[in-house]
Amino acid sequence: MKLAKKMSEDYKTRGRYILYSFVFLILGFIFAFSYRTLGKDSGESVQSPALQQEEQYREELIAQKERNKELADEIHAKQDEIRDFEKSFSENEDNHTVLVEEAKDLRLLLGVIPATGQGVRVTLKDGDYDPIEQNPNDYIVHESHVLRVVNELKISGAQGIAINGQRISSNSYIKCTGPVITIDGRTLPAPFVIEAVGDADVLSAALNLGGGVIDGLVHDNIVVTLEQLKEIKLPALRDEA
Repeated sequence: MKLAKKMSEDYKTRGRYILYSFVFLILGFIFAFSYRTLGKDSGESVQSPALQQEEQYREELIAQKERNKELADEIHAKQDEIRDFEKSFSENEDNHTVLVEEAKDLRLLLGVIPATGQGVRVTLKDGDYDPIEQNPNDYIVHESHVLRVVNELKISGAQGIAINGQRISSNSYIKCTGPVITIDGRTLPAPFVIEAVGDADVLSAALNLGGGVIDGLVHDNIVVTLEQLKEIKLPALRDEA
Protein backbone atom coordinates (compact mmCIF):
# COMPACT_ATOMS: atom_id res chain seq x y z
CA MET A 1 0.00 0.00 0.00
CA LYS A 2 2.74 2.39 0.88
CA LEU A 3 4.65 1.31 -2.19
CA ALA A 4 1.70 2.15 -4.43
CA LYS A 5 1.30 5.49 -2.81
CA LYS A 6 4.97 6.25 -3.24
CA MET A 7 4.87 5.30 -6.91
CA SER A 8 1.87 7.53 -7.41
CA GLU A 9 3.70 10.45 -5.88
CA ASP A 10 6.74 9.73 -8.09
CA TYR A 11 4.57 9.79 -11.21
CA LYS A 12 3.02 13.06 -10.14
CA THR A 13 6.43 14.62 -9.47
CA ARG A 14 7.78 13.40 -12.84
CA GLY A 15 4.66 14.76 -14.60
CA ARG A 16 5.22 18.15 -13.04
CA TYR A 17 8.82 18.10 -14.23
CA ILE A 18 7.74 17.27 -17.74
CA LEU A 19 5.07 19.98 -17.66
CA TYR A 20 7.57 22.53 -16.32
CA SER A 21 10.08 21.53 -18.97
CA PHE A 22 7.50 21.92 -21.73
CA VAL A 23 6.44 25.29 -20.34
CA PHE A 24 10.05 26.45 -20.13
CA LEU A 25 10.67 25.23 -23.68
CA ILE A 26 7.69 27.19 -24.94
CA LEU A 27 8.83 30.25 -23.01
CA GLY A 28 12.31 29.88 -24.51
CA PHE A 29 10.89 29.86 -28.02
CA ILE A 30 8.80 32.88 -27.19
CA PHE A 31 11.78 34.77 -25.74
CA ALA A 32 13.99 33.82 -28.66
CA PHE A 33 11.37 34.92 -31.20
CA SER A 34 10.79 38.15 -29.29
CA TYR A 35 14.50 38.84 -29.17
CA ARG A 36 14.92 38.32 -32.92
CA THR A 37 11.87 40.42 -33.63
CA LEU A 38 13.03 43.21 -31.34
CA GLY A 39 16.52 43.00 -32.74
CA LYS A 40 15.21 43.26 -36.27
CA ASP A 41 12.98 46.17 -35.38
CA SER A 42 15.89 47.80 -33.60
CA GLY A 43 18.12 47.36 -36.69
CA GLU A 44 15.48 48.83 -38.91
CA SER A 45 15.07 51.76 -36.58
CA VAL A 46 18.81 52.37 -36.75
CA GLN A 47 18.84 52.21 -40.58
CA SER A 48 15.66 54.23 -41.03
CA PRO A 49 17.27 57.75 -41.25
CA ALA A 50 19.75 56.57 -43.89
CA LEU A 51 17.01 54.95 -45.90
CA GLN A 52 14.91 58.06 -45.59
CA GLN A 53 17.86 60.24 -46.75
CA GLU A 54 18.46 57.94 -49.71
CA GLU A 55 14.80 58.05 -50.62
CA GLN A 56 14.86 61.86 -50.36
CA TYR A 57 17.90 62.05 -52.64
CA ARG A 58 16.19 59.74 -55.11
CA GLU A 59 13.07 61.90 -55.16
CA GLU A 60 15.17 65.08 -55.54
CA LEU A 61 17.12 63.50 -58.42
CA ILE A 62 13.90 62.51 -60.17
CA ALA A 63 12.51 66.03 -59.66
CA GLN A 64 15.74 67.57 -60.98
CA LYS A 65 15.63 65.36 -64.08
CA GLU A 66 12.06 66.40 -64.71
CA ARG A 67 13.03 70.07 -64.25
CA ASN A 68 15.98 69.64 -66.63
CA LYS A 69 13.63 68.18 -69.22
CA GLU A 70 11.27 71.13 -68.77
CA LEU A 71 14.18 73.57 -69.18
CA ALA A 72 15.39 71.71 -72.29
CA ASP A 73 11.88 71.93 -73.77
CA GLU A 74 11.81 75.67 -72.96
CA ILE A 75 15.20 76.15 -74.63
CA HIS A 76 14.01 74.35 -77.77
CA ALA A 77 10.86 76.47 -77.82
CA LYS A 78 12.91 79.68 -77.46
CA GLN A 79 15.25 78.53 -80.22
CA ASP A 80 12.25 77.95 -82.48
CA GLU A 81 10.98 81.44 -81.62
CA ILE A 82 14.38 82.93 -82.42
CA ARG A 83 14.51 81.11 -85.77
CA ASP A 84 10.99 82.30 -86.60
CA PHE A 85 11.95 85.84 -85.62
CA GLU A 86 15.12 85.73 -87.69
CA LYS A 87 13.15 84.40 -90.66
CA SER A 88 10.48 87.05 -90.22
CA PHE A 89 13.12 89.75 -89.79
CA SER A 90 14.92 88.57 -92.92
CA GLU A 91 11.68 88.57 -94.91
CA ASN A 92 10.77 92.01 -93.57
CA GLU A 93 14.25 93.25 -94.38
CA ASP A 94 13.93 91.93 -97.93
CA ASN A 95 10.50 93.53 -98.23
CA HIS A 96 11.91 96.77 -96.82
CA THR A 97 14.71 96.70 -99.38
CA VAL A 98 12.23 96.13 -102.19
CA LEU A 99 10.02 98.96 -100.94
CA VAL A 100 13.01 101.29 -100.69
CA GLU A 101 14.01 100.47 -104.27
CA GLU A 102 10.45 100.96 -105.48
CA ALA A 103 10.22 104.28 -103.65
CA LYS A 104 13.53 105.36 -105.17
CA ASP A 105 12.36 104.41 -108.68
CA LEU A 106 9.14 106.32 -108.12
CA ARG A 107 11.03 109.43 -106.96
CA LEU A 108 13.25 109.17 -110.02
CA LEU A 109 10.26 108.94 -112.33
CA LEU A 110 8.62 111.89 -110.59
CA GLY A 111 11.86 113.83 -110.89
CA VAL A 112 11.98 114.80 -107.22
CA ILE A 113 15.55 113.50 -106.79
CA PRO A 114 18.58 113.75 -109.10
CA ALA A 115 19.28 110.81 -111.40
CA THR A 116 22.80 109.60 -112.12
CA GLY A 117 24.02 106.61 -114.09
CA GLN A 118 24.53 105.17 -117.52
CA GLY A 119 22.05 105.98 -120.24
CA VAL A 120 21.48 107.44 -123.68
CA ARG A 121 21.39 110.86 -125.28
CA VAL A 122 19.10 111.47 -128.26
CA THR A 123 19.49 114.68 -130.22
CA LEU A 124 16.70 115.83 -132.56
CA LYS A 125 17.41 118.52 -135.17
CA ASP A 126 15.32 120.11 -137.87
CA GLY A 127 15.97 118.67 -141.33
CA ASP A 128 17.42 120.67 -144.18
CA TYR A 129 14.78 122.06 -146.52
CA ASP A 130 14.15 124.73 -149.17
CA PRO A 131 11.68 127.23 -147.66
CA ILE A 132 10.57 128.27 -151.15
CA GLU A 133 9.76 124.84 -152.50
CA GLN A 134 9.11 122.83 -149.32
CA ASN A 135 6.83 123.18 -146.32
CA PRO A 136 8.93 123.94 -143.20
CA ASN A 137 6.51 122.07 -140.97
CA ASP A 138 7.58 118.86 -142.73
CA TYR A 139 11.17 119.35 -141.53
CA ILE A 140 10.73 120.85 -138.07
CA VAL A 141 10.86 118.90 -134.83
CA HIS A 142 7.40 118.94 -133.25
CA GLU A 143 6.23 117.91 -129.79
CA SER A 144 4.96 114.64 -131.30
CA HIS A 145 8.52 113.71 -132.27
CA VAL A 146 9.82 114.53 -128.81
CA LEU A 147 6.98 112.59 -127.19
CA ARG A 148 7.74 109.51 -129.29
CA VAL A 149 11.27 109.42 -127.91
CA VAL A 150 10.20 110.22 -124.34
CA ASN A 151 7.45 107.60 -124.28
CA GLU A 152 9.70 104.90 -125.73
CA LEU A 153 12.35 105.68 -123.12
CA LYS A 154 9.78 105.44 -120.31
CA ILE A 155 8.44 102.14 -121.61
CA SER A 156 11.99 100.78 -121.87
CA GLY A 157 12.70 101.47 -118.18
CA ALA A 158 14.33 104.89 -118.11
CA GLN A 159 14.67 106.06 -114.50
CA GLY A 160 14.89 109.74 -115.33
CA ILE A 161 14.52 111.91 -118.42
CA ALA A 162 15.50 115.50 -119.20
CA ILE A 163 15.08 117.65 -122.33
CA ASN A 164 17.71 120.36 -122.83
CA GLY A 165 18.52 120.03 -119.13
CA GLN A 166 14.86 120.41 -118.14
CA ARG A 167 13.87 117.43 -115.98
CA ILE A 168 10.46 116.05 -116.86
CA SER A 169 8.04 114.03 -114.79
CA SER A 170 5.02 111.89 -115.54
CA ASN A 171 2.87 115.03 -115.38
CA SER A 172 5.05 117.21 -117.59
CA TYR A 173 3.28 119.08 -120.40
CA ILE A 174 5.04 119.43 -123.76
CA LYS A 175 3.69 121.82 -126.40
CA CYS A 176 5.12 122.89 -129.76
CA THR A 177 5.12 126.60 -130.71
CA GLY A 178 6.72 127.04 -134.11
CA PRO A 179 10.43 126.13 -134.02
CA VAL A 180 10.44 125.87 -130.19
CA ILE A 181 8.69 123.67 -127.66
CA THR A 182 7.37 124.54 -124.22
CA ILE A 183 7.89 122.10 -121.34
CA ASP A 184 6.03 122.89 -118.11
CA GLY A 185 5.95 126.57 -119.05
CA ARG A 186 9.61 126.77 -120.04
CA THR A 187 10.44 127.50 -123.71
CA LEU A 188 13.26 125.44 -125.23
CA PRO A 189 14.72 125.93 -128.75
CA ALA A 190 16.00 123.29 -131.15
CA PRO A 191 18.05 121.18 -131.28
CA PHE A 192 16.35 119.11 -128.59
CA VAL A 193 18.70 116.99 -126.51
CA ILE A 194 16.85 114.20 -124.70
CA GLU A 195 18.85 112.43 -121.99
CA ALA A 196 17.70 109.35 -120.11
CA VAL A 197 19.26 107.43 -117.22
CA GLY A 198 18.84 103.67 -117.44
CA ASP A 199 20.25 100.54 -119.04
CA ALA A 200 22.01 102.02 -122.07
CA ASP A 201 21.87 98.84 -124.12
CA VAL A 202 18.16 98.33 -123.50
CA LEU A 203 17.23 101.94 -124.19
CA SER A 204 19.33 102.08 -127.35
CA ALA A 205 17.92 98.80 -128.65
CA ALA A 206 14.36 99.96 -128.02
CA LEU A 207 14.88 103.15 -130.00
CA ASN A 208 16.62 101.32 -132.87
CA LEU A 209 13.94 98.68 -133.41
CA GLY A 210 13.11 98.22 -137.08
CA GLY A 211 10.14 100.42 -137.95
CA GLY A 212 10.39 101.95 -134.47
CA VAL A 213 10.96 105.44 -133.13
CA ILE A 214 14.18 106.39 -134.92
CA ASP A 215 13.01 105.00 -138.26
CA GLY A 216 9.82 107.03 -137.90
CA LEU A 217 11.74 110.21 -137.09
CA VAL A 218 14.03 109.77 -140.07
CA HIS A 219 10.99 109.22 -142.25
CA ASP A 220 9.69 112.59 -140.98
CA ASN A 221 12.90 114.27 -142.12
CA ILE A 222 14.24 114.71 -138.57
CA VAL A 223 17.97 114.46 -138.00
CA VAL A 224 18.51 111.97 -135.17
CA THR A 225 21.69 111.28 -133.24
CA LEU A 226 21.83 108.48 -130.61
CA GLU A 227 24.67 108.10 -128.11
CA GLN A 228 25.26 105.64 -125.31
CA LEU A 229 26.93 107.22 -122.29
CA LYS A 230 28.53 105.64 -119.23
CA GLU A 231 27.36 108.44 -116.98
CA ILE A 232 24.57 110.96 -117.20
CA LYS A 233 23.56 113.39 -114.47
CA LEU A 234 20.04 114.75 -114.42
CA PRO A 235 18.93 117.45 -111.96
CA ALA A 236 15.86 117.16 -109.78
CA LEU A 237 12.82 119.28 -110.57
CA ARG A 238 13.24 121.32 -107.39
CA ASP A 239 16.82 122.14 -108.36
CA GLU A 240 15.74 123.92 -111.53
CA ALA A 241 14.98 127.62 -111.75
